[in-house]
Amino acid sequence: MTKILVIGANGSVGRHVAASLAEGGHETRALVREPATAVLPKGVEAFRGDLSAPESLEPALTGGVGAVYLMWPGLPVEPRVVELIARHAERVVYLSADVADLADDEPAVVFHQEVERLIRRSGPRWTFVRAIDFAGNLLAWADQVRGGVVRWPYGRARRSLVHERDIADVVVRALTEDGHDGARYVVTGPESLSHAELAGIIGEELGIGVRWEELPPETARAELTAAWGNAAFVESRLRAWESFTREPERVTDTVERVLGRPPRDIRTWVRDHAADFR
Repeated sequence: MTKILVIGANGSVGRHVAASLAEGGHETRALVREPATAVLPKGVEAFRGDLSAPESLEPALTGGVGAVYLMWPGLPVEPRVVELIARHAERVVYLSADVADLADDEPAVVFHQEVERLIRRSGPRWTFVRAIDFAGNLLAWADQVRGGVVRWPYGRARRSLVHERDIADVVVRALTEDGHDGARYVVTGPESLSHAELAGIIGEELGIGVRWEELPPETARAELTAAWGNAAFVESRLRAWESFTREPERVTDTVERVLGRPPRDIRTWVRDHAADFR
């Protein structure tokens, strides 16, 4: 079996990718900033490296690495990273976003499109796993859930949030099986649910009362900008959520086609993360 390098092994998706690969008997490496303190699944070998310093990837890539899982955090794009991966690996699976459905001036779109373009031109076989918004982002409501009231804008916005483990399972298939070259997999949850419905489901699964309170967009803009520190990102999120009140976030059959089973639903995600809300 080829060695597989997981870049982003401490992330919400990458940790499941690394664990599944190791459990499946694949020789797995993880690129981390501090190997001594990294918490990795048993059998995963840690290598020090940082995407902001491309040459630091070289030791992790040498010695037979044939496939790479690439998750790129919010850093400037370093073309040299893709060049180094292409020099060593025959296959790369990149965790992207649903860029086709977002506005061209969306910062995240520009970023992911640039990385995808570099990968397509670099030479190795590639697969893009374009994940719809993570269910994990609902943890932003955790403090409010504990207080019994979720105050958020656009309660009628319908979302198809995806469980991070479903994303990871699709990634692992693309890393370890043939037949995924050139695929652009848009991964979603099994259904579209409104913000208000999601808040109610969280409360039901936790066994507590959770009430929805509509937050006016102008109030949300001020509060989220203060909390997140990025006015442009807040504005893009508000535009997206407003659009989902008119046209629900799409639902795809990607998980079913790739994995041969339905995607995990939001209730499963809440049960898996109950401790995070409590």
